[in-house]
Parts: sequence; structure tokens; C-alpha cells
Amino acid sequence: MRKEPPEKVSQEKITFDVRELEPLLSPPPMQVKPFVPAWVKLKNGEKLLIRPAKKSEAPLLLNYVKKMIDIDHDFYDIVGVRVCAEILGWYRNRLKDPYQFLGLINGHLVGFVNGRLMNEDINISLHTMAFKRGLRIGAILYYAKCEYAFDTLKQKEFWATYESYNGLKRWGIGMAQPSYPWPDYQHELGGARVFYVTQKYWSTVVKKYLLDMIGTTLKRPVPKDLLKKNEKLKIPREVVV
Repeated sequence: MRKEPPEKVSQEKITFDVRELEPLLSPPPMQVKPFVPAWVKLKNGEKLLIRPAKKSEAPLLLNYVKKMIDIDHDFYDIVGVRVCAEILGWYRNRLKDPYQFLGLINGHLVGFVNGRLMNEDINISLHTMAFKRGLRIGAILYYAKCEYAFDTLKQKEFWATYESYNGLKRWGIGMAQPSYPWPDYQHELGGARVFYVTQKYWSTVVKKYLLDMIGTTLKRPVPKDLLKKNEKLKIPREVVV
């Protein structure tokens, strides 16, 4: 858009250094406590490590998640597109206060969860994915995400929406999550209503529900040998669906 200035100016063209523009496009992150790595022993005896993803691992994650875009059932295509955008938003500093955790067994990627902080009070859940079946890895990672929001960051609410029937059944209905009036409240992923968990509902109901589902709690500190085994990320050849 062009408009004549209301005053005489000494310079009709002003250039910007991109380093001056970048602070406007990537606002400074909130000062929050990081997720402390944790582990659990799965029912098959394997040890699952949960740790934050490293930015250097983003290209590997992107190449893997891109494969979901071509899967034409159970909403994998839309989840794949959105998770790619979320990983890129984190990698390129275009997503406000994101977090992403990896579920690893001996370095092999078996699960991924992410979200972001809307503000000090509200945590936005984005996606939860398990790439190994039958071990409750999705439930464990969902628990880790909620624990981070409520027990570490002491936030007041955790917001979610669901693309798939399985996600709605397991988390929205399974945890009897209440929802806000729609369309007055909308999740940034769009579509359905905002389902939410409050700090009180977490501590009195949801935390126990998830612990009963996964049959254990997160263990800390992580043994040094377990951290070492999971230091280097190994990506599966194919997406487990």
C-alpha cells in the first residue's frame, strides 16, 4: 500500500538490514523451565527415554514426518502436513514458544509430541504421535506433555483439539475433557471445539487416569548409560500406521 507522507522528508527510500527485521518476526522466547528428561520401563521390558528434541534433529524429523502426507487414511495426511509446519516453525524461529519431545528406545524414534505456550497460563497442545504399537507410548508421551504444563510450568490450562476419531476418543472423551463454547473459543489448528484440562482437573482426575493407563510414572534422573544410548537420533525407514 502506498500513501503520500504528510510532511517533507529528507529520505524517500529507507532500507532495512534483515537483522533489524528479525526481532519482529521471531519475538524473544518466554523464560521457562526446560523439560527434564525422563524414562519409563515398558511392559515388554524395553526402556523408553523422553527428552526434548534438538534443533539439529529437525531436518531428520521433517524427512520422516513428510512421509505421512501421502497416507490417505485416518487423517495421517493432515497431521503430517501440520506437524511438518510446526517443526519448520520451530526450526526457522517462526513459532512462538514451542516445545517438542522425542520418545526413544536405544536411539530409535518411537514417538513424538509437541505444543507451545500461548502465555504463562495456557499451554497449547499440538500433536501426539506413536510410531510403535501396543506399548502405550502415545499415552506416556501425552502424560509427559501434561506433566510439563502443570507440574513443571504450573500453568492453569491445557488446550487441545482433535483431527482423528482415535484422538478424540482416547483423550477428549476418554478423559472427559470439558470444552469451551464454539466458535467463541477456537484452537489454532482450527476445526473442532477447544477441549481443555485445568490445573485442578489434572491433579484430581486426569493425572491418575493417565497413570492408570500407562501403569507407571516418569522416572528421574535418567541413568547416564540410558542417556548415552539415546543421544543420537535414529529414524525409522517407514512410518508405522
